[in-house]
Amino acid sequence: MTRNLINKGLIAAALMNIMGVLIFSRALTNSAINNADPVVMSNFGLVMIVVWGLAYLAAASIASSIRWLAGAFALEKLVYVVVWVRWLSVNSLTDLYAKDVFAGIFYSIYGINDLVFMLFFTYIFLFRRSD
Repeated sequence: MTRNLINKGLIAAALMNIMGVLIFSRALTNSAINNADPVVMSNFGLVMIVVWGLAYLAAASIASSIRWLAGAFALEKLVYVVVWVRWLSVNSLTDLYAKDVFAGIFYSIYGINDLVFMLFFTYIFLFRRSD
């Protein structure tokens, strides 16, 4: 994987975290997202997702090897994927869509998004040795 592709992937992950949270949470005013999972998706949790997005954006500017940083990012994404799968197993997307379409869309896609970027970061960690 080229450094250019890695940078573009990091920027994409940053934009998904930052813009995804801000759009679907309606700038942290959408209580349906908070109510669906008040621990992980509280406004504090949503702000932390934005902070991780800023970390991905910062990582795009690192000139040296980011292998271990990518490993940390992959682990962070794994946690969100596991939480999402667990949430889906005990909650109803249909009920959430009935309450708020943006919240329904958010919960429909956030785990898939995190899975994609988890695989991206894992690939960097496992196969990117040096720049």
